[in-house]
Amino acid sequence: MPSATGKFSFWDLANPTRFLSYSGKLLPWFIAATVITMTAGLYMAFFTAPPDYQQGETVRIMFIHVPSAWLAMMAYSIMTLSSIGRLVWKHPLADVSAKAAAPIGAIFTLCALITGSLWGKPMWGTWWVWDARLTSFLLLFIVYLGLVALWRTIEDPLKAGHAAAIMTLVGSVNIPIIKYSVVWWNTLHQPPGALRITGSSVDSSILIPLLTMAVAFSLLFLVLHAMAMRNEIKRRRIRTLHLSQAQTATGSVTSHTLSSAEQN
Repeated sequence: MPSATGKFSFWDLANPTRFLSYSGKLLPWFIAATVITMTAGLYMAFFTAPPDYQQGETVRIMFIHVPSAWLAMMAYSIMTLSSIGRLVWKHPLADVSAKAAAPIGAIFTLCALITGSLWGKPMWGTWWVWDARLTSFLLLFIVYLGLVALWRTIEDPLKAGHAAAIMTLVGSVNIPIIKYSVVWWNTLHQPPGALRITGSSVDSSILIPLLTMAVAFSLLFLVLHAMAMRNEIKRRRIRTLHLSQAQTATGSVTSHTLSSAEQN
């Protein structure tokens, strides 16, 4: 149901039931858009985009590596906003969003690290170097794993959400370090060139497939995130139901025991 003003607002999604309803209706459309965009992006990346005059065919790794890196940072940014919503506004779905995004962000980060190594070997002559960009990105992956472990360690979702929100905000300091590491320090990574205010330094034959893959990966993240949030909401409802049944059973046993004691 819309808000009291008759208009739909972001806070209408604060109700888990409404979120399940709206997301259930939108998910098929987002899945279809993801499949179409991903198919188009992969086709352009591997069949229409020309080889680079320096990197040759290895440049095609970029079409997976760069969107994965973007999504790794975007997922953590969403977790940071969700953590603020959890701690400041007590948004009912904030910690659900943060918990759902953590393993997805970890997968994108791992994908970026692996594809970066595969790309770095022929370009730099080594699989790994401890420069600012790679080291800070590896730290991001470790933070993701720590958050996933934290969520699994603490059984109470409310306590886990509070602890994870604090840890997420502390780890968010790493995001601008990753972003500007190639500007602040001398690294093997080239400066950002795909999207700049002064215009892109990347040729359109490479830029268009790259941006298409970025859109496809973004849609994929939205689909996976929404599905994970739906599963988490249902998981919490089942947990609440089990706790309620356990408390009812305990109360019944206690009442029966007291009645027996009084009769004796």
